[in-house]
Amino acid sequence: MAGAAVSIVSTDALRSRAAADPKAAIKEAAKQFEAIFMQEVMKSMRQATLASGMLDNAGTQLGTEMLDTQLASQMTGLRGGLGDVIARQLERQTGVASTSTPTRAAPARPVPTAGSTPLEGGFSQTNGKERQLGFLQSNLSAARAAEADTGIPATFMLAQAAQETGWGQREIRNADGSSANNLFGIKAGSGWKGAVTEVTTTEFVDGQPRKMTQRFRAYASAADSFRDYAQLMKGNGRYTQVLASAGSAERFAQGLQAAGYATDPAYADKLGRVINTALRLQRVAA
Repeated sequence: MAGAAVSIVSTDALRSRAAADPKAAIKEAAKQFEAIFMQEVMKSMRQATLASGMLDNAGTQLGTEMLDTQLASQMTGLRGGLGDVIARQLERQTGVASTSTPTRAAPARPVPTAGSTPLEGGFSQTNGKERQLGFLQSNLSAARAAEADTGIPATFMLAQAAQETGWGQREIRNADGSSANNLFGIKAGSGWKGAVTEVTTTEFVDGQPRKMTQRFRAYASAADSFRDYAQLMKGNGRYTQVLASAGSAERFAQGLQAAGYATDPAYADKLGRVINTALRLQRVAA
């Protein structure tokens, strides 16, 4: 029931919120599931308690129900509680990106490697289907060209670009604010002779996040970014197994992480979820 302390949002309201802000809708739905569960727990506890019968009446029963609702409200929404568990499960099932900003460390190697996602302020984390489909469609031609060059399915690369850029909302920027068109977060090592841009990133160093300035490659177009990514996969021996396992989304994602593309321990899982989202969107659009 909808008590005074626990407000149950209507299904239509949740649908409307999900279209505008999936993360907020998931959090609200998880909170409601937790509230209902806690109310049922309190109800079961009351039923298991022997009543004296002397003072039991409709008034005391209503008061007890209101008290149970209040207690359930106080036990709902706690950090690390059932609501958080439900929210994480819903995010995995729906393919909504994790609430934490994906970051990764720069390996201490002279070989140019993929870098961390820059901390760009002011971007929306809304993952609407129209925007996601637009991102996939706008980069599909470049991804298919890279697929012909590497054997990596275009959808896998599109998903990785979506993971790195927040579906285009978290692009690496040049000093003048223009896009660096670096869709894969590839850093500019000592051997890189092209254009570069410097941005502040959060890196994992010895398992701890640190903010630092890093140099990233800058491209004239998104297609150039896909071409350079393909060259990195083919020309760097670290990614030999990635190319060999490109037939499986799971092995592809795990291979990238094992090869040192990212030091985020959850990178493979996050990328796997985005790949599944991209595949679902392509099936819908087909």
